[in-house]
Amino acid sequence: MENKLLLNALLYLAAAVVAVPVAKRLGLGAVLGYLIAGIAIGPWGLGLISEVESILHFSEFGVVLLLFLIGLELEPTRLWALRRSIFGWGGAQVGLVSAALAAAALVFGVPWKVALIAGLGLSLSSTAIALATLEERHLMATPAGAAGFSILLFQDIAAIPMIAIVPMLGVAAADDGEPAWMAAGKALLVIAVLVLAGRFLMRPLFRLIARTGMREIFTALALAMVIGIGLLMQMVGLSMALGTFLAGVLLADSEYRHALETDLEPFKGLLLGLFFIAVGMSIDFGVLLHQPLLVAGLVAAFLVIKIGILAFLGRRFGIAGDQRLFFAFLLSQGGEFAFVVFGAAATARVFSADTASLLMVVVALSMVSTPLLMLAYDKLIAPRFRAARKRAADRIEEENPVIIAGFGRFGQIIGRLLHANRIGVTVLDHDPDQIDLLRRFGFKVFYGDATRADLLATAGAKQARALVVAIDSIEDSLKLVDAAKEAFPGLKILARARNVTHYYDLMDRGVTVIERETFESALRLGRQALQEVGYGAYQAREAAMKFRDHNIKTLEAVYPYYRDQQQFVSLSVQAREELEAMFARDVEALQSEQGEGW
Repeated sequence: MENKLLLNALLYLAAAVVAVPVAKRLGLGAVLGYLIAGIAIGPWGLGLISEVESILHFSEFGVVLLLFLIGLELEPTRLWALRRSIFGWGGAQVGLVSAALAAAALVFGVPWKVALIAGLGLSLSSTAIALATLEERHLMATPAGAAGFSILLFQDIAAIPMIAIVPMLGVAAADDGEPAWMAAGKALLVIAVLVLAGRFLMRPLFRLIARTGMREIFTALALAMVIGIGLLMQMVGLSMALGTFLAGVLLADSEYRHALETDLEPFKGLLLGLFFIAVGMSIDFGVLLHQPLLVAGLVAAFLVIKIGILAFLGRRFGIAGDQRLFFAFLLSQGGEFAFVVFGAAATARVFSADTASLLMVVVALSMVSTPLLMLAYDKLIAPRFRAARKRAADRIEEENPVIIAGFGRFGQIIGRLLHANRIGVTVLDHDPDQIDLLRRFGFKVFYGDATRADLLATAGAKQARALVVAIDSIEDSLKLVDAAKEAFPGLKILARARNVTHYYDLMDRGVTVIERETFESALRLGRQALQEVGYGAYQAREAAMKFRDHNIKTLEAVYPYYRDQQQFVSLSVQAREELEAMFARDVEALQSEQGEGW
C-alpha cells in the first residue's frame, strides 16, 4: 500500500513536470498542462492510475487553500463593500444561466426536474481554473477580475442550497429523516462558531505558536486549521471552500497574514495542480466514444449559451469591450461543485447514472476548453482590440510646453508637480482603464501609442519644450526616444531609466537628462538610516552626496566599456575599491572633528 502511494505520487509529479512546461512553452497555460497530464496517466490514457474519485476528493483541498488565501487578501470591511457585486452580479449570472440552460433542455423534451438540476449545476464555474487564470495573468484588480471573483464567490454560496434541494426532487427525499430547519440551524451555528473562533481564538493560538520560534509548527497549525474548518463545514453540508474563505477573511487584518500566505502558498500550488490532474483523469472517454456527436453538441451548446449570457452581463456590469469576452471565456466552463450536484442528483435518482456521467463529461470537457478559449483570445481577439484602439487614438487639440509619455506612478508625480506650478502638460498613455480613472480625478490624459511619431506631432512635439519619457516598458521607452530623435531633433528629452543597462542605452541615443527611478529615493532612505544609527544630519548628507557623486562618475567612466564584459567587470571592481577607500578616509576625518554638525 505504501509503495503504491509513493508510486502514484511519483507519477503525478512526473506527469506534471513533463506536461506543464511543454504546455507553457506552447502558450497553452499551466492549467491545460495539468489537464493533459491527468488524461495521459488516467484510465483512458496510459491507465497508470485508476483511483480517480479518491484523488479528486483529496485534491479539492487545493481549491480550499486557494479560497483561504484569497480570504486573507480581503478584510471584512472590504468584503462588506463588495456585497452588492457579490449578490447582485452573482445572482444575475446564476439566475440567467440556469434559466437559459433549463429552457433549452425543456425545448428538447428533457423532464423538468432533470432540466432544472442540470441548469443549476452547469451555471456554476470552476473557482480553481478562473482564479488560477486571473492570478497567473495578474488580472485580479481589473474590472473583469473583480466581477469574476464576485460571481465565483456567490456561486460557492449558491452551491449549498442547490445541493440541499436535490433530495427534495428525488426518491431519496423520503429517506432523509433530518428536518430542513435542523440542517439550517446546524449550518448557522457552525458559521457563528467559526466567526467567534476567528475573532477570539485563532489569533491568540497563532501568537502562542509563533513565540516558540518553530516555523514548521506554525505551518502545521495553519494546515490543521484549514483542513479542520473544511471538514467541519462538510459535516454540516456546507462548502469547505466557503468556510475556509470566511476564516481567511477573519484573519485578513491580523499580524500573521503574510506568514500564513508564505507558508501555505506552496501547498496551494501543488494541490491545485493535483486537482487539475484529477479532473483530467476523471473524463469518461467511454461516454465520449459511444456518443461523440451528442457530447460534442452538448459541450458546444453549453459554451455558446453561457458565453453569450456572460458577454451580455459583462456589458451590463460596465466591463470594457476588450475585457468583456475575456470575462465570458473565464467563467464559461462548468465548476467543481457541478460534480457534487450531479452526483447527489444520481443518488437521489432525479436522473440516471448514465445522465450524470454524460453531464460530468460535459463539465470536464468544458474545463479543458477554457485554456484553449484563453489561447484563442490572446492570439486572435486581443490583437484586434489593440489594433482598433491604435487606429482610434485621441485627437489632441492643445499644445503644452511639456509632454509626458506614460502616466503611471513615476509619470504622475512629475505631472502633478508641473500642474501645481501652472505648467501646461499633455499626457499620453496606452491603458484605457488607467485613462478613465485619471480623467475622473481631473487629469488631462490622452489615449495613444506614444512611440508613433504622428501622435507626437499631434500632441505638439514640434512646439514643446520637453518630452518626459516615463513609460514602464524599457523596449517601448527606447523606441519612443528613437522616434522622437528622428522626427523632432530639437526636442529636449528627459528620461526615466529602469536600470543601469537602460541608462546606458539612453546615453547611446544621446539623452543627457536621465534619472534612475529608484536611485535618488534609495539615497534619501540611506541618509535616514545613517541618522538612525547615530550619524548627524550633516554627516549623513555628506556621506550620501559623496556616494552619489562617486556613483555618477563611475557610471560615466564605465560607459565606454560596458559592452566589453571583462573590462566592465574590472572597472566596476576598481570603482568599488575606490569607494571603500573614500569612506575609510571619511571615517578618519570625521573622528577627528568635534561635534556632530547639524
